[in-house]
Amino acid sequence: MQTPEIPHNEAERLNVLRALAILDTRSEERFDRLTRIASRMFHVPIALVTLVDSHRQWFKSCVGLDIKETSRDISFCGHAILGNDAFVIADASKDPRFSDNPLVTGAPHIRFYAGRPIRTTLGFKIGTLCLIDTEPREFTDKDIEDLHDLALMVEHELAAIELATIDDLTEVNNRRGLIMLAEKYLNYFTRHHVYASLVFLDLNGFKFINDSHGHDEGDRALQTFGRALKKVGRTSDICARLGGDEFVVLLANARHHEAHIYIERLVAYLDTIRQQQRQPYRISFAHGIVEFDPQLPKSVEQLLIEGDALMYQLKKLTQR
Repeated sequence: MQTPEIPHNEAERLNVLRALAILDTRSEERFDRLTRIASRMFHVPIALVTLVDSHRQWFKSCVGLDIKETSRDISFCGHAILGNDAFVIADASKDPRFSDNPLVTGAPHIRFYAGRPIRTTLGFKIGTLCLIDTEPREFTDKDIEDLHDLALMVEHELAAIELATIDDLTEVNNRRGLIMLAEKYLNYFTRHHVYASLVFLDLNGFKFINDSHGHDEGDRALQTFGRALKKVGRTSDICARLGGDEFVVLLANARHHEAHIYIERLVAYLDTIRQQQRQPYRISFAHGIVEFDPQLPKSVEQLLIEGDALMYQLKKLTQR
């Protein structure tokens, strides 16, 4: 059996996928409608909207299967997202890449597979719209065209979610995306006794950048800061812009002292970028760190209030 390769942009791809805050959510009619149409249009017993996570493929919509996910190692969709067009297997039992795959030798006994990658607005391939049959079959050029059209409809629905949860300028989560995703994280942390840290950040002198160098440069400063937050963090961290020059990072599995290390790395990275790009100003910030204790859990809003207060205290001290 051939396991899927990892895309070259895997870290960024996973960041975009998780920023959608769609993994492990309830079924939605707008996606279920499309898998029903796909099943009827192509006369296949199974049609799925899959999202390929780091170690699993999870089904946002599913016709014909009782499970919600499988391991990425044995997934057909893990292969499909490596290409740009439809990935078609006429008879998996005769394909050396899949003939001994447990999804072929056992339930659901896949023989035919066709999956078209689904992309975000930024072009990241996060999953597929796929068709599965228990009998071998051919797939014509017309079939590929029709599957492409249905996949575009899935992408349009994802774009609606993306626009509602992603900050257009910095391409990190907006406040809504942060709340949606962080609530799931905190519930998981509470159940599994995982510590975390929320870092509340506010840029220093942002008005000066706008007034002295223009609003276009101010926008570039915000974009640079948003990219820096993701660059020095991990794919499991949540980065968000609350609005204006206020940002938040939720560091998974990180205690207070580890959050300070993140801050030190962020400062160093911003200084490096300043030197490389010869920026005429320095991007600096005040911050407040709140540790999440799974034994005394707090809501996202509580953490934000406490982080904001701590950040403001530090900002007052540095301005004296």
